[in-house]
Amino acid sequence: MKIVAVAACTSGIAHTYIAKEKLIRASEALGHSIHVETQGTIGTEDELTPEQIAEADVVILAVDIAITGTERFEGKKTIKVPTSLVVKAPKQLLQKIESELNK
Repeated sequence: MKIVAVAACTSGIAHTYIAKEKLIRASEALGHSIHVETQGTIGTEDELTPEQIAEADVVILAVDIAITGTERFEGKKTIKVPTSLVVKAPKQLLQKIESELNK
């Protein structure tokens, strides 16, 4: 599964980057490819490219605040979850998404 994600928490610091790392590790462990953009206090980092978005099977928005650029994901299967869920159970989240996509 090819995944793109955006992580953003209310303070734009801790949970944003923890969520990013958890998504990357869980994706690698499950054999998926992922690109994660962060939107935080220092702005947008690792901005997703149009190619990455076009190739993605699913978009994960691990966000606790409003983010910019969501129009880029129109027409894509998009899952919105709080960063706390990604931090606590990233593998379970990805496995649930994978089973939903395979229905």
